Amino acid sequence: MTFRAALFVLLAGMLAGCVTTGKPDPLTTTKGREEARDAYIQLGIGYLQNGNTEQAKVPLRQALELDSSSADAHAALALVYQMEMEPKLAETEYRKALSSRSDARILNNYGGFLFEQKRYQEAIEAYEKAADDSMYPERSRVFENLGLVSLKMNQREQAKQYFEKALRLNRRQPSALLEMSQMSYDDRQYVPARGYYEEYLKQGQQNAKSLLLGVRLAKVFDDKDTAASYGLQLKRLYPASPEYQAYQAEK
Repeated sequence: MTFRAALFVLLAGMLAGCVTTGKPDPLTTTKGREEARDAYIQLGIGYLQNGNTEQAKVPLRQALELDSSSADAHAALALVYQMEMEPKLAETEYRKALSSRSDARILNNYGGFLFEQKRYQEAIEAYEKAADDSMYPERSRVFENLGLVSLKMNQREQAKQYFEKALRLNRRQPSALLEMSQMSYDDRQYVPARGYYEEYLKQGQQNAKSLLLGVRLAKVFDDKDTAASYGLQLKRLYPASPEYQAYQAEK
């Protein structure tokens, strides 16, 4: 049964129960409204995960009709507007969500929105608030995000500290691994750079940046076959990228 069908059955069951048993309509009770609200939110998130933002809005609005202060509904709607490139509407929904419940998950998402808008200092502040929650299960990702923002702000040493913290919490953070590999390479610390890079390959997918770094590291360790292989992948997958231009210049 699809979630939409399950929601229909849930609501139909509520109405049928009201008619056949004479009991109060569950939607007039706190528990009934909360269950219906949460079902609508999950339905909206399902549409959002499938990239269907227009349909996602319908159940999310219905959730807000049941509970206008629902932080989860506002946060999900913020993601919808963010995907639709409606930054003003997205920010309004994020602020509504945070005014109802300022938790690490919403703060992390809001930080990502601010980063996307190039509002780096504000993103740092949102991420730092999220990182304060030591029980947040995605805390390592928050520190990884802090590192990425710090790099954008040319705060290299601060970024390094954040990436190291992220990897202490979770060794499987691909962006932190790649950036630590790049920084180690730039500092001529080639053995640590190779270690981070090899760990990155277990976790993340190759991109233009990682392929160029792979070529450079392979050359340092005189691995001509690997250097050539990565160079061919860079040419085939990212021929118009600045990384491929750099690769050509270094040949």
